[in-house]
Amino acid sequence: MDITQVYEIFRETYYRRYYDVYPKIVPADSESVVKIVPLYAHCKFEADLEYVVKIIPMDSYHAQKGGEQYYTRVIKPSNGMLEVRHCFAGEQEHVLLISVRLNEEEKEIGAFSVYSLKEDLFRRRPYKGDLHIHSNLSDGKESPEYVAAACRRIGLDFMAVTDHRAYQPSIRAREAFKDVDIDLKIFPGEEIHLPDVEVHIVNFGGSFSISQLVQENEDKYRAEVEAIANSIEDVPAGVNKFEYAACVWGFEKIRESGGLGIFCHPYWVVGRRYNISPVFTEYMLEKHPFDAFELLGIGGLQVDSNMLQVAHYNEQRAKGNKIAIVGCSDAHGCERDVAFGWIYTIVFSEGLELDDIKESIKNYYSVAVEKLPDCPARVFGPLRLVKYALFLLREIFPKHDELCYEEGDLMLRYIRGEKDAAQRLKMVKGQTYELMDHYWAK
Repeated sequence: MDITQVYEIFRETYYRRYYDVYPKIVPADSESVVKIVPLYAHCKFEADLEYVVKIIPMDSYHAQKGGEQYYTRVIKPSNGMLEVRHCFAGEQEHVLLISVRLNEEEKEIGAFSVYSLKEDLFRRRPYKGDLHIHSNLSDGKESPEYVAAACRRIGLDFMAVTDHRAYQPSIRAREAFKDVDIDLKIFPGEEIHLPDVEVHIVNFGGSFSISQLVQENEDKYRAEVEAIANSIEDVPAGVNKFEYAACVWGFEKIRESGGLGIFCHPYWVVGRRYNISPVFTEYMLEKHPFDAFELLGIGGLQVDSNMLQVAHYNEQRAKGNKIAIVGCSDAHGCERDVAFGWIYTIVFSEGLELDDIKESIKNYYSVAVEKLPDCPARVFGPLRLVKYALFLLREIFPKHDELCYEEGDLMLRYIRGEKDAAQRLKMVKGQTYELMDHYWAK
């Protein structure tokens, strides 16, 4: 069986809806038992027939010089299912190619996949989130609580409303659901625009408003920024020392508040120019006073801008400069069929609390995802995480997103006052966690 033939089989994936395959995520270099369970009568396994399972490791298929490396098991169904016991080597995707023996010939049934992970990634779960989005309390279209519910409806696990110079809308989004138990994590946030500074900054998760600090005492802000500027000895030509110092001040304040400071969309084209000069962007990326770089943003509307941010990020990585990244929609409306849900972050985290998410992003366990209409998803970040994320987007997140849609729809029903919505939200609580537990090896 040639690897290209496996890809041909992958192109027709309808048959995967007929089976439940679990676990899909297994520890690397340990023995696991993967179960393939037919869900319908037309695809059941016959107890008296033999089934051939070829296990093809996608990374190490050519590892043995002069030969193809795959493993074959011949098994019979047990309790109506196939149980494949195997030590899945290394961190990679493994294809389980299933055939049935009929009259001394083998008839292919389908190809199924599992992913083996090293311990540090195996203990983390993938969560989808948007760390930069707007409501009608700045220049968005819908109320903060509507935005939160809409985020859950498209499959997000966490989010924050980050309105311009406004922290309170994010609190309103949280308060709207304080009396119901939901799985979506709604965090506080704001988009910060410091005086005399072009750079846009997001305060994700902070316990107080940085914008309000400036509004209440701008003289103090300017004095503190000047002190930082005076401590900076040299900056390249084209970098305004006060503006850079203001960014340092802003990110320090965000960290004081317990938040994550995000450097946003430097290549956004506004007024027929980039929002920030490439020289200033270069200096920011080299010094990285921020916690995370918005690698993809602007709702995906300016594709060229995002490409430039990716290129600049890749240049920095080539120099050995590790930069934590996120992808954010920066959407200004949830029902416009523009931008909303086109860009997001996948965080690989041990939990879904704020500290878990911050730790994971700052330690480079995140990728930025772009999913433009009628286009395949594109994932950006470290190769290891990109490969794994692509598997998740194909194998696990579609089912996850179906469950999220149900909760998000009920959240919308709740905020418009439907009487049974709270009880129904209680009934769907925990569905996505149960799904992940089902797909992860114990």
